[in-house]
Amino acid sequence: MDQPSACILCACCSTSCPSYWWNGDKYLGPAALLASYRWLQDSRDDAKKERLKELDDSSKLYRCHTIMNCSLACPKDLNPGQAIAEIKKMIATEDLNE
Repeated sequence: MDQPSACILCACCSTSCPSYWWNGDKYLGPAALLASYRWLQDSRDDAKKERLKELDDSSKLYRCHTIMNCSLACPKDLNPGQAIAEIKKMIATEDLNE
């Protein structure tokens, strides 16, 4: 996946996301989750577990239904949908109770 740091903060991904249209008050949306992924994949970040705990919520993260409009809409050809899937994978494999 291209670097999430290449995001130009245009929010095209969020405005193309049906889950964000209907749940924008709870669901963080592709733009915010792509930004979160940027920090989660950084090996220098000491707050990974805390960040994952904050995202492990049915409304904040799991409203993504992998429709992938976000990835199609991105003018920088980034893939927020894949980043969201990677965050879900991190949460599934990380022991957040420690």
